[in-house]
Amino acid sequence: MKKNKFLAILFSIAGLISLNSCEQYLDVESLSNTAEAQQFDSASDTFSALVGVYNASMGDNTYGQRMNLILTQSGDDLRTSGDYNANDRRGISCFGAIPTNTELLRPFLDTYAGIERANLVIKNIPLSPVMQTGSAADKVLMNRYLGEALTLRAQFYYDLIKNWGDVPFQIVPSADLTDLYLPKTDRDIIYEQILDDLLKAESLVPWRSEGGTTAQRISKGAVKGLRARIALARAGYSLRRAPQQMLQGSNPQKYYQIAYDECKDIINSGQHQLNPNYEGLFRSLHTNSQDATNEVIYAIGAFGGNSRTDSKIGYYNGLRHDDTDWKSSGGINAIPVYFYEFTKYDLRRDVNIAIFRVNTTKQEELQTSINWNDGKFRKSWSNITGTSQNLGIDWPLLRYSDILLMFAEADNELHNGPSADAINAVMSVRQRAYAGNLGQVGTIPTDKTGFFNYIVKERQLEFGGEGLRKYDLIRWNLLETKINETRTKLTQFMNGTGAYANVPEYIFYKKVAYDKTKTAQQNVSDIDFYTTTGVAKADVFYSPNQSVTTPSGYTKVNWRLAMTQPYISGDPVKSYAYYFQPNKKELLPLALDVVNSNYNLTQDYGY
Repeated sequence: MKKNKFLAILFSIAGLISLNSCEQYLDVESLSNTAEAQQFDSASDTFSALVGVYNASMGDNTYGQRMNLILTQSGDDLRTSGDYNANDRRGISCFGAIPTNTELLRPFLDTYAGIERANLVIKNIPLSPVMQTGSAADKVLMNRYLGEALTLRAQFYYDLIKNWGDVPFQIVPSADLTDLYLPKTDRDIIYEQILDDLLKAESLVPWRSEGGTTAQRISKGAVKGLRARIALARAGYSLRRAPQQMLQGSNPQKYYQIAYDECKDIINSGQHQLNPNYEGLFRSLHTNSQDATNEVIYAIGAFGGNSRTDSKIGYYNGLRHDDTDWKSSGGINAIPVYFYEFTKYDLRRDVNIAIFRVNTTKQEELQTSINWNDGKFRKSWSNITGTSQNLGIDWPLLRYSDILLMFAEADNELHNGPSADAINAVMSVRQRAYAGNLGQVGTIPTDKTGFFNYIVKERQLEFGGEGLRKYDLIRWNLLETKINETRTKLTQFMNGTGAYANVPEYIFYKKVAYDKTKTAQQNVSDIDFYTTTGVAKADVFYSPNQSVTTPSGYTKVNWRLAMTQPYISGDPVKSYAYYFQPNKKELLPLALDVVNSNYNLTQDYGY
C-alpha cells in the first residue's frame, strides 16, 4: 500500500493559524514562526500558544458545526434533514456513513491538530524559564495554562473516543515520537490517562469567580464537570473491537463514584446555578450576554465571521427562516413523536422544537410534522441579519443542569436507588421546566430502575439539540432499544393509536407576524388555530380534527397525516435510522484518507 505523510505532517505542525481579534483572549501568535522554546519563555507568549489550543475546537470542522451538529445525529429526538446519502451528513444521521463520507475527515484531523497543540503546551510549560525564575504570580498563571491545556486535550480525546472508539494515542509532541504511525490504543487506557490529567488540572485551574473569566474559558467547574462526564462514559457501555460487541466498562462503581464526587463538588461550590429562565439561557448565547447564574459552565467560543473560528450554529440548525433578514436553513429536523414526549405544560417543548418556519414575508408558517426543526438556536435571536452563515453563537458544551442530572444518575447507581439529594437535583431541573405550573411536575420515582428510567427521559427533554442524546443512549446501551421504540411510536402516531389516539390528522391555522422579541411559547400561542367550542388553543395538538373541511380564511396543514410508512421503515432513502445495526453502527468508520495515511491503523467494527 502506498503510504503518505499527510497525517504525520499535520500532527507535527505546532501552530496552524495566526488570528487577529479585538478580544485579547482570542489573539494568538503563530508558533510556526517562532522557535518552540522561545514560544514559552514568558507567560504572555505561553498564553498565545494556549489560545491556539482553544482555537482547535472552533470552526466548521469541530464545534462550529460538524462535531456538535452533524456527528451527533441521530437518537430519539432529532435527525438531519433531507434524504439519505452515504457520503454526506445525512448518511451519518441514518447510520449509513461509509469511509468516503466527506463529513468524517476534518473533525478527526482537526481534533488531532488540537491534541498536538495541547501536547506542545503541556510539554513546554514545566521546561519554561518562567517556572524556574519567574515571579510567583507568573508561575500561578503558567500552572493555570497547564491545567487548561490538560483539560482541552482530555476533551479532544473524549470527542474521538465517543465517535470512533479506540484511536491512536499520544501525549507528547510529534517531534518527540520515534514513529509517527501509531496504532490504536484501547480506549480504557486513554480514559485512565485523561481522568488522571483532569484530576491534576483541578488543582491548577481556578473557579470562575476566582479567575474572573467567562464561560468561554475553562474553570475548575468545567474541569470537574468534564471529568464527571468522561467517568460516566467509562462506567457505561461502548462498542469494543474484540469481541465486536457493546460491553460495559470494568469496575463501573469506581467511575460512578468519580462522577458523583465531581458533581457534588460543583453543586456545593456555589459557583453555578440553574438559570430560572430556560429560554433566556439560550438567548444569552446568541448575543454574547453573560449568563448571570453561570449555568453555562463551559462554552466553545465563536468569533471572526469565518469557517475556521466561527460557528454556523443558528444558521445550519435551528428555526428555519426564509426571509431575507434572517435567512437560515433549518438543517436538523425534530422527530415528530419527540414533540409528544413533552407535556403541554413543559416550557422546554416550544424552545426545543420549532413547529413553524418564518416565511419570506416574516410570518409564522406552520410546518407539517415531518418538517419541524430543532429550536434552541434561532438566527433571529442574534444581532446578525442578512445571509451571513457565521453568527458568533457559542456552543454550550457543559451546563449546570447536566451536573445535577449526572449527580442524580451516579447517586442512584452507587446507592441502589436515589437519595433525597438526587431526587431534589432532578426536581430542580423539572421545576424550572414547569415554572408557572408546578402542580404539573409529577412524582419522581424512588426505586432504582424507575429513577434511572426517569433520568433517561429527563435528559431527553432537557438536552434536545445539544448533541448529548446519541452518546447518552450508547453509554446506557439503549440506542437500539430507543430506535425500535421510536419506530413503534411513529407507527402509532401515523395510525392515531396508543398515546396518539387524540392527536389530530391535520390542523387549521392562520399565519401571524413573527415577533422575535416574544418567547418561543408566545410565538406558538400567537398562531390563530381553528378550534371548536370547548377546545382551548393549547389543546389543539392533543384533540381530534376540529373540522372536516377547511374553515374560511384558514390553511390546512397535515399533522399526523404527514407521517407515512417510508419515514418509519422500509425506505432506504427516507426512513429514520434505516441503516442502524447493533454492535456496529454505534461508532463511525474512520475516513478513508486517515486509514490510507497510517499503515498501522485498521478500520474495525465491521466497516
